[in-house]
Amino acid sequence: MKNSPARLIVAVSESDPDLLYATRFSAPDAFVFLEAGGRRTVMLNDLELNRGRAQAQVDEVLAWSDVAGRAGRSPTFAAVVLQLLKERRVRKALVPASFPLGLAMALAKGGVKLEPVKGLFFPEREFKSPDELRLLRKALVITEAGLARAMEVLSATKTGSAGRLQWGGGTLTSEKLRAEIDSAILRAGGSPANTIVAGGEQGCDPHETGHGPLKANSLIIMDIFPRDARTGYFGDMTRTVVRGRASEAQRRLWETVLEGQNWVLKTMKPGMDGAVVHRKLTEFFASKGYPTETRDGRPTGFFHGTGHGLGLEIHEEPRFGRTRFKPGQVLTVEPGLYYPGLGGVRIEDVVTVTEKGIRVLSRFEKRLEI
Repeated sequence: MKNSPARLIVAVSESDPDLLYATRFSAPDAFVFLEAGGRRTVMLNDLELNRGRAQAQVDEVLAWSDVAGRAGRSPTFAAVVLQLLKERRVRKALVPASFPLGLAMALAKGGVKLEPVKGLFFPEREFKSPDELRLLRKALVITEAGLARAMEVLSATKTGSAGRLQWGGGTLTSEKLRAEIDSAILRAGGSPANTIVAGGEQGCDPHETGHGPLKANSLIIMDIFPRDARTGYFGDMTRTVVRGRASEAQRRLWETVLEGQNWVLKTMKPGMDGAVVHRKLTEFFASKGYPTETRDGRPTGFFHGTGHGLGLEIHEEPRFGRTRFKPGQVLTVEPGLYYPGLGGVRIEDVVTVTEKGIRVLSRFEKRLEI
């Protein structure tokens, strides 16, 4: 809107979700986004200029070299940004809290007052449009391709000495299975990052990526969260499996987590408090004999959040435990239980809140034994 405060972002859109959201243009170098007078402008270096004119969803694309030519001889980066702001008569602008400090100080010396925004720079990012839901579903298809490859590899394994899984002429390790998952993600158009393949005791640390041999008849957590390389949206899904036969204790743990997740999926609806859902889920697990507590100096049970927002960041607003659910939000639902000596189980899917409840966006099977 013409009377709205100016908004300024200077960042790398490949890693800055606000800039990517504002422009839908991904670039590896920092560029300038300015929204002023109802007009959205980006200023790009000449290397990105033609691509930006074709892809950036803005009103105007300026050449950095043109503005730099009016900013004096051999101008600094800050001087060129200041020149643009002067030409657009911007003396005050809202910026993200992550705005570069050195640049902010330089602009302040040039007479431009910057005001960092608390919370979301674009509040509308919390609520996904139908087009964004389509892009998130595509990211989940990429995620599912990784999970499908994992199941294919595990199904082809044999049991070797000391219970180690054998595949491809050698021992199947977390590293090898992760490479197979990540390769499938790349072929599907995604960018993998820190894929988790954690077996046995390693699965009791939720962010342990996993290393070393995988074993038969042991719980294996696979948490896959790639980014769609074209759009920047993330997928995120977790499955826990046993290659072989699960023990009664393993099966009961897995079935309890699945029951807890199903309860959340059936319970979530607009207006419900996420903190209450999390508390009741924790109480449910305790009632089943799986308390959340500290044992021998380490946390056990259900000691992480029930879920998190998902979109252009792997963890973004809304925070599950600090929101009342609203239509348009997209969240993961990922309960987990972790007990050293037994292993860990986590099952994760992605949902969007609707007017009456939720819709599950992820569609991969859930089975314990392979």
